[in-house]
Amino acid sequence: MKTFLPLLLLLILLPACDKADRFTADPHTNFDALWRIMDEHYCFFDEKGVDWDAIRRKYEPRVTDTMSRYALFDLMAEMLAELKDGHTNLVAPFNTARYWAWFEDYPRNFNSDIQRNYIGTRYAIAGGMRYLQLPGTDIGYIYYGSFSAGVTETNLDEIFYAFRRCRGLIIDVRDNGGGALTYAERIAARFLTAPMLTGYIVHKTGRGHTDFSRPYPVELRPSKRTRWLRPTVILTNRHSYSATNDFVNTMRRLPQVVILGDRTGGGGGMPFSSELPNGWQVRFSASPLFDADGHSIEGGIEPDIRVNMTAADVARGKDTLIEAAIRNLRERSKEE
Repeated sequence: MKTFLPLLLLLILLPACDKADRFTADPHTNFDALWRIMDEHYCFFDEKGVDWDAIRRKYEPRVTDTMSRYALFDLMAEMLAELKDGHTNLVAPFNTARYWAWFEDYPRNFNSDIQRNYIGTRYAIAGGMRYLQLPGTDIGYIYYGSFSAGVTETNLDEIFYAFRRCRGLIIDVRDNGGGALTYAERIAARFLTAPMLTGYIVHKTGRGHTDFSRPYPVELRPSKRTRWLRPTVILTNRHSYSATNDFVNTMRRLPQVVILGDRTGGGGGMPFSSELPNGWQVRFSASPLFDADGHSIEGGIEPDIRVNMTAADVARGKDTLIEAAIRNLRERSKEE
């Protein structure tokens, strides 16, 4: 498991959900509360070059005493979108504001109908994973669509047993928008032979935009159960986000693993929540994660081999990324 002692400090120094002291629906009060929460706790102002004071000057004049709660929500959502952060949401009983341009403005590089040409409907299901040996190959294939879907140690034992005669493995995490880091760690631990530094985490120590703790190392230890040390390809696209981003950050450091596809969507900030005086919730990135070289992973992770789905392949019902992964694994198997 990863060493995550800093998270205990995070829970103490920055509550996962701060509640407002007194209820009021006043638009000015709620706008000010939202701006101040983000000003004191959001962690990527400097990295993203956001002038939060200028953002206030831009949006505050549009707040009026008589504006509806819907108009206030839309204004606040527009302000938060300036951060370009997929972990930042405003949640009201009638809507949830979200920023999705981190994947919407990029090639999709995934088509579930075309994927079905490779896995059909007879794949096995273990927890949140779909898996099978690709027909006509000695390559195992796992599709994991969400790190919110549980995967137990026993699930992984059964999957690797099923692939015991395979010479290569594809783990497809395209369109996986994240979830629980626990599952990312559990899977990655099956590929290690020794403890490995996977990165660092820091937390806010004050209200200033640059008030951070020293970096705390994050270490992953190898599983004591069945492990996979044969050639592996991880398939990624821009919709590989949050916990998936962290998973790719870990897996890319392993000698038997190749990352293939598009740059991941990012999401390298641990999210926390606070409550506004009107009861709405704001969720935001509060604690940055860095890779083992000390670089931020908020902006995503480049693949080892960049591959996009071509229009010609789509027309023929072919998945360019899966085809490239199969070729890569066959070539690497010949070299062993």
